[in-house]
Amino acid sequence: MAKASSDRNTIDLFGKAPGRPRTQPLTRKDQLKLNKRAQREKEKSQGLKRLELLIEQDTIEKLDKLCELSGLKRAEWLTLQINKSAEKIKNKK
Repeated sequence: MAKASSDRNTIDLFGKAPGRPRTQPLTRKDQLKLNKRAQREKEKSQGLKRLELLIEQDTIEKLDKLCELSGLKRAEWLTLQINKSAEKIKNKK
């Protein structure tokens, strides 16, 4: 298909698309998937393990209040409490 250089009504079939050039060849969905995989691998190399809990909303609110009072994140507070409980059990034996 040929295009005459004087033709101003036809869309430029052979030129570049207008707008900002793509800097990432992957779609946003693929970028997020790749970044999430990298994050999981990083956490795994740090010795961390993911944990999912299903608990009631009022329990979550209590947990958030306790975390706020101690200035810790949920994971940090839970880890601290587990370690304290483990120490108590260890000392009882």
